[in-house]
Amino acid sequence: MSGKIKVSDYLIKRLQKLGITDIFGLPGDYNFNILDSVVNNPDTNWINCTNELNAAYAADGYARIKGYGAVITTFGVGELSAINGIAGAYSENVPVMKITGVPKTASIKENALIHHNFSDPDYYAFERIYSNVTTAAAFLTGENAKSEIDRVFEAFVKYKKPVYVAIPVDICGYLIDDDIPDIEIKSDPDNLKTAADMIIELLNNSKNPLIITDYLMKRFRLQKELNDFVNKFNIRITSMIMGKGLIDEDNKNYIGINHGAIGDEEFKIIYEGSDLVMCMGTLFSDLNTLGFIVKPDNRFKINIQTNYTTVEGTVYKDVWINDLMMLILNSDKISPKTVPYEVFKGYKTLETSNKPIVTDDIFPLVQDFLEENDTIVTETGIISFAASKMKLKTSSNYISQTMWGSIGWATPASFGAAMADRSKRIILLTGEGSHQLTVQELANMAKYDIKPVVIVLNNCGYTIERLLSNNSDDPFNDITKWNYAKVPEVFFDDFEYFKISTSNELKEALSKISTSKNRKFAYIEIITGKMDIPKTLIKSKDYIKLNAEK
Repeated sequence: MSGKIKVSDYLIKRLQKLGITDIFGLPGDYNFNILDSVVNNPDTNWINCTNELNAAYAADGYARIKGYGAVITTFGVGELSAINGIAGAYSENVPVMKITGVPKTASIKENALIHHNFSDPDYYAFERIYSNVTTAAAFLTGENAKSEIDRVFEAFVKYKKPVYVAIPVDICGYLIDDDIPDIEIKSDPDNLKTAADMIIELLNNSKNPLIITDYLMKRFRLQKELNDFVNKFNIRITSMIMGKGLIDEDNKNYIGINHGAIGDEEFKIIYEGSDLVMCMGTLFSDLNTLGFIVKPDNRFKINIQTNYTTVEGTVYKDVWINDLMMLILNSDKISPKTVPYEVFKGYKTLETSNKPIVTDDIFPLVQDFLEENDTIVTETGIISFAASKMKLKTSSNYISQTMWGSIGWATPASFGAAMADRSKRIILLTGEGSHQLTVQELANMAKYDIKPVVIVLNNCGYTIERLLSNNSDDPFNDITKWNYAKVPEVFFDDFEYFKISTSNELKEALSKISTSKNRKFAYIEIITGKMDIPKTLIKSKDYIKLNAEK
């Protein structure tokens, strides 16, 4: 027989059972009881962020590394400040639980006019809003608390998307059963077997199959299985931008990021020479395909998604991605391929100089700076396209927000990622426009003794927007000028700052950082021209702009 437990204690206990040991957010008078449950649980830590949006971004970055994340705010003002971060997580299948402390049940029943609500009170308005950016939402009462928490957790684990829980102040202390139900996620056995058999047959009949993998394989924690599959059957593999980091980039089967028709010649030869394409968790969105340059054609016969698979036009429902992956991985019916291999090299070695640095000079040098066990976080904008071509070292993480593309995401997301795995060095690549939105979360990096390498591309405004605007000199793409040399002083007592204007200077700065025995917080400001664009983006800009204008 199970014992009894307080509602808020049960909620936090269940988060901890999923591996969430750090919970982000801000305090407010309606969530104190929930925060008590966080700090009183010996296995969870409460992390005050500088604002609710940053807290949601940090929880997103944390979940991308650890599997799940959570953020707690107060009612109304707090939860609306966080909603953009949760919407981004929903867009990119990042499982973040949004928990809100709301006024007590008596106030709700009386429709009392109290703070953080409208002057015409509506206590359920924000739950309705959040229901549009979460896969499950619940407003707890004394009668439904246990069943609703269990329902929300099942959706959280099953779909790997954000969920929302609102808890009135008084409901936190209600006693409920302390039994945690099993969550069973089972595929339809007939559809699973049929889909697997069809895939095996197509792979065996193919001479040069190619896997295109992507972000859903990350969300379902299938990195190891994917690498094992590629190694076991010798199948070449590429990744979309959102899926970068899934494959060990020293793997002989890896051919680089999928840039389709504008890829390097070596990539195009393999890509265009394949006779079967197998998509694994792939998203064909505009920026993930560089403006729909990558388009499915008649070779694209296998498409594995979260809970369905399409094989040669037939959709097999209730086939979960992890079940199917394990079934085909363990098959003894697939014949390994024998194909020539070209080891992926990433950027070529850059010959540095004292000429003004351009964006394309930055990433070959950063690539040389990378080490095993790094976590690289890239901001949206021109950086994300150029950085995706770098070759990562073994056991590295690479995260970016390509689909939602909310500027400012990367700085607090890198803090969350660092808290998720303190063993990895954090490298943040951001533009100065994005950095200005959320720079204050560097304060928490200092507080928790995180010493990232922050590389800020200062190109005098929103260069990606200048590229897409009708007039690149439109004043709305200018931003306020900062003295970035002073930024580290605000947050860190001990740091290294470098202002870079040539590739020689960048190479020297990175060398000093990488050879430092007592690593400090490193802040690198790189000055480029306001219309300096990486070659990859120059090739794809017309595709992106055309589709943005449709």
